[in-house]
Parts: sequence; structure tokens; C-alpha cells
Amino acid sequence: MMKNQDDYAVAVRKPDGEIVVETAKYGGLKISKKIKNIPVIRGVFNFIDSLVLGMKTLMFSASFFEEEEKTEDTPQKKRQDDIMMGGTVALSVVLAVAIFMVLPYFLSLFFERFVTSQMLLALIEGVIRLAIFIGYVGAISLMPDIRRVYMYHGAEHKCINCIEHGLELTVENVRGSSKEHKRCGTSFLLIVMLVSIVFFMFIRVDNGVLRLLLRLLLIPVIAGVSYEFIRLAGRSDSALVNFLSRPGMWLQHLTTKEPDDAMIEVGIASVEAVFDWRSYINEIREGRA
Repeated sequence: MMKNQDDYAVAVRKPDGEIVVETAKYGGLKISKKIKNIPVIRGVFNFIDSLVLGMKTLMFSASFFEEEEKTEDTPQKKRQDDIMMGGTVALSVVLAVAIFMVLPYFLSLFFERFVTSQMLLALIEGVIRLAIFIGYVGAISLMPDIRRVYMYHGAEHKCINCIEHGLELTVENVRGSSKEHKRCGTSFLLIVMLVSIVFFMFIRVDNGVLRLLLRLLLIPVIAGVSYEFIRLAGRSDSALVNFLSRPGMWLQHLTTKEPDDAMIEVGIASVEAVFDWRSYINEIREGRA
């Protein structure tokens, strides 16, 4: 899947080998643009939009591999799909918060008998959170289907890197490009984990229930701050930003795998559906001249 402003494209290779590309518009949540452009707050809306669009494109790609014949789209079916997608996204958020935020907090309480410093306990909680997150990402990468998803993820990154380095979008050029990218969602999630450690270290509340509640209330703020860093990383090539981006790039070794040429072709098809890469490359070359 590739997105260019409000336009996005999903390319899928059908079982018979044909590449099908669907293009559409997704403007995101119906929120005032002034509000959606407020720093930090825009990160929360962007995260929700990414979940919705990601689920939408996954459902589209999965429809080509269903055993039953695809039923005709009707207004009623579309509403049902939207409701199901909304419920899936909501459930995913709840499970993510429970596993990666609530569970580490309760596990860290075990150390209260040995540690009295709330700041140190928050650091221990953060280490537990990172261990669970990295362990989860690594474990699911062993599943064949997820591994294929990670290979397509690698194809997306390599296509973007190929263009951003001024190279023509060919299979050979994409194959030689990096599968790491500073704007990756994997980096965003890792930054969320790291920023949460900093925020939670300064929560000094004795009541355990209130301490947990404050952690939950701070999640949107943490997501917003993390988004601002990822946004900055995508625009800056400073030594400091590159250094701070390295942990996320390292983690991408788990969430991106080297794609085969057939996957690269799918990636190229999705890019060409929403982005005039030739004009972009010409602009880069003119700027270097």
C-alpha cells in the first residue's frame, strides 16, 4: 500500500499472478483541518487514520484469497464492513493498550518489594514493556504469513528509498535500495515505548489505581509527541536526529524482510498508481545540477 496525501493505492498479486491495483481517496477522520494540524494532537489523529486505512487495505487484499465468491458490494454490505472494521480497530487498540501498557505496569509492581524509587520502578516498567514488544514482534515474524507481510513491508521501504535517492523505479534499482526508513511505523511504535518511559518516570502518585489511570490518559499525548519526532526525522538529516532514529531502524530488521522480485513489482505498481516518480526524480536531478 502506498499513500500520497489523500490518495492511496493497494496493489495485490492474485493467485493467478496478475497484479490488481485499487486506487481511492482517504481523507481521514472528519475533523477540522485546523485541529488536525495542531502539533502533538495531529499525531493522535494520524495514528487512528493509519490503523483504519491499514485494516481497510488488509481486508481488500485478503478478499482475493477467500474461498467463497466475492459478493457484490451493496450499501448495506459496505455499512456492515465499516462497522466490522471499526470494531476490529477498536479491539486492536484495547488489546495493544492492555498488553503493552497495562500488563508491564502490573508486572513492575513485583519489584516494589525491592525498589522504593518511583522513578526506578518506571524505568523497570519501561524495560519490561520494551521486552514484551520486541519479543512479540520477533515471535510473530516466525509465522510464514507474517513473514510474507514483512517482505512486502520491505518492498514498500525499498521502493520509497529508491525514489528518494533519485533512482528510477526499476526492479533492479529497488532491489539494491535499503529496507530501512526513518518514517516507518515500527520506529514510531518504538519511540512511543521510549517516550512513555520518560513520561511515566515523572508520575509521582502513591495511589496505584490513579497511577495506572494517569498512564492511560497520557497515551494520546505520548503518541502525539512520538509522531512529532518521526515527522522531524523524515525531514531532517542532522547527525542528532539520525542517531536518535537508529534504534527504530534496528528494530526494522525484525519487521522488514528482503522481498523477492515479484513482491518488488507489486510495490512498484502501487507507487506508480498514486505518485509521478519520474517528475520527482527530474526535480531532484535539476536541484543537483
